[in-house]
Formats: sequence, structure tokens, C-alpha cells
Amino acid sequence: MVYTIADLHLSFGTDKPMDVFPGWDHYTDRIAENWQKLVTPEDTVVIAGDISWAMDIRETTKDFSFINALSGRKLLLKGNHDYWWTTKGKMDRFLAESGFDTMSILHNNYYTADGTALCGSRGWFYDAETDADMKVLNREVGRLRMSIEPAIKAGYDPIVFLHYPPIYNNTECAEIMNVLREYSIKKCFYGHIHGGNAAKRAFIGNYGGTEFRLVSCDHLRFTPLAVI
Repeated sequence: MVYTIADLHLSFGTDKPMDVFPGWDHYTDRIAENWQKLVTPEDTVVIAGDISWAMDIRETTKDFSFINALSGRKLLLKGNHDYWWTTKGKMDRFLAESGFDTMSILHNNYYTADGTALCGSRGWFYDAETDADMKVLNREVGRLRMSIEPAIKAGYDPIVFLHYPPIYNNTECAEIMNVLREYSIKKCFYGHIHGGNAAKRAFIGNYGGTEFRLVSCDHLRFTPLAVI
């Protein structure tokens, strides 16, 4: 099976505890317990961004050790707080050298599981207006295409994972949504949104033929969601 969850916000190697926020008490224990009840070694879990509070790839060791010990293959997608993120080559080498053999980087590529292509990109603000924001957004659109197009050419029907919501507060990120429409994406999962009030403005359901789900950690009650 394939599962997904976003916004683990791990901080075993840094002083950034999430337990200070309402509802996040003992969150790492809850993640591990719920994960291990559901996920088997043969399953795949896409972690859709905001994985570790580490500022440098070398500071992720304790957080990645936690993830690597969990069941299943894990695919890591960049979030806005993943300051440790660097080039895919450097991340691949770090994972290999550290023995994190259950983890892979989802960046300008795709993976397959259960006959389905797992694609994605970080995405960007739905209300981007400045030149700087538009530059980042266009780059993310390109990365999303680089993930989806080879999968379709290989004969797969892709599922898309994003960190930022492509629809929020009744406003869509047109550039990202156009890609989803162009490739007839049927399922899209995203994170980034926390708290009950914010989640009320996040779109969950079918929109233009695509099924959208919010999968931030607290929204899922710290339990991976089955995708297929």
C-alpha cells in the first residue's frame, strides 16, 4: 500500500519542540505508534514536506534515524521549513553514507509503488504576486512537470503530492492547477496547513476532476493516510 503524511516537524537534533503547540503533546511517540500499526515493510510512505527543523543536512541525523527506523519505504518531499534541503545528489549521498536505506528523495523525479507513479514538488503560495514569488512558483511548476511527464510517458497514471495547498481560502494557484488539469491528475495530497481554523479554509474534496486531501500531521491525528 501507499500512505502519506506531511509536516512531521521533527527536532531530535535541534531545539525546536512542537509539543508547545496545542494538540502536539508527545507527537513523535504518537507518530511512531500509529505508523507502526498501519505500515508494513512492503509499503511506501510519501512525507510531503516540513520533515525536520534541522538547518543543515548534517543536523538531520537524529531525525532521519527516527524516520528510517519506521516501517516501509519513505519518499521525502521538500517543505518550506526544510532548510537542510540541498541538491538531490548531495542528499542521495548523505542518505547512502548514513545507512538510511529506507529513504529516498522525491525531487525532479518520480517513484512507483503498486503500479502507480508517485510524483510531486513543493509548490508555492497560492496568492504569489511579487516577481520573486513568481520566479519560485514557475520553478516549482517546472519541477512538477519534470516529475509527472516521464511517469506518463512510461505508461503510469500519476498521483501528485505537494507541500503547499494548490487551493486555499477559495483561491487556486492557477499555475499549479493548470498542470494538474493538463495531465488529468486524479488525486493530489498536500500539507502545510495547521490548526482547525486554517484547515477549514483548505479545500478537501473533488475539484475539476481532482480529489484533494490535506495530510498535515496534526490534521491526520498523527496517522499516515492510505492513498492506494
